[in-house]
Amino acid sequence: MNQDKWKSDKLMDGLVNCSYAAYERGSWRVIDGAAPGEEFLRLHVNGLELATLMCSPFEQDTLALGFLRAEGIIQSMDDVRLVTICPSGTCVDVWLRNANFEPPRRVIITSGCGGGVTFDDLAEQQAPLTSARQLAPEQLIRLMSELQEAAVLYRTARGIHTSGLSDGDQVLMAAQDVGRHNTVDRLWGQCLRRRQPTDDLILLSTGRISSEMLNKAAKMRIAIVASRTSPTALSIELAHAWNITLVGYVRTGGLRAYTAPERLGFEEIGDRRSEIGVGVNEESGE
Repeated sequence: MNQDKWKSDKLMDGLVNCSYAAYERGSWRVIDGAAPGEEFLRLHVNGLELATLMCSPFEQDTLALGFLRAEGIIQSMDDVRLVTICPSGTCVDVWLRNANFEPPRRVIITSGCGGGVTFDDLAEQQAPLTSARQLAPEQLIRLMSELQEAAVLYRTARGIHTSGLSDGDQVLMAAQDVGRHNTVDRLWGQCLRRRQPTDDLILLSTGRISSEMLNKAAKMRIAIVASRTSPTALSIELAHAWNITLVGYVRTGGLRAYTAPERLGFEEIGDRRSEIGVGVNEESGE
């Protein structure tokens, strides 16, 4: 297990030293440990404030680039003239080659929640994905185990989410943050800087897959989205509409494919194929 390749000095800036009283086996002891750092980050584009994010305090420029790509403000690094982080780390300034860019009148404030957006609003944003991507369940389980190796901050302080992108053979890159959705933006920011296409890659996550995370994955044209925990019901509905294979509870010995399981080698079991999805078993009470 090669965990050292995922460590970096900048990454460890995402932790804050702390002490806590731990109660174990009937007795107390004081432990010097660490807690996940969390800060507001103001994102300015061409000198005008665009968004306020809550995030882990490291590599804020990569997060900002991925966020701008997810919002459709940039398409590649060719659209970016300069990116700078202020000395305090609480502000990122992005200067575009398009000097005429005008941000929305209302500043975007996001904590990773898509409140107030209906299924129909979201479903119409993306076209169904066409992909020939195939992956054996055992390989997906192995990749999730590899992602766990990259969870450096989680092993130190807990409370940190990790996501990664894979080509099916290995985890190409990983990102960590206190916000699940931020990890996806960080991954896209890395791809922009490496000029790595995201089409048909596999998105792995240690956290719950929300509708916002799935929407970002759809924009990246990712065919398989997998989590160590669960997807939300809305993310399952959207994955079905967008023909994305959505997988939960990927752990040693098994997984759960909620949509498009044929990419993982699933074959129809009698007439049960049509039952996979949200609400399909309401009449039977399952």
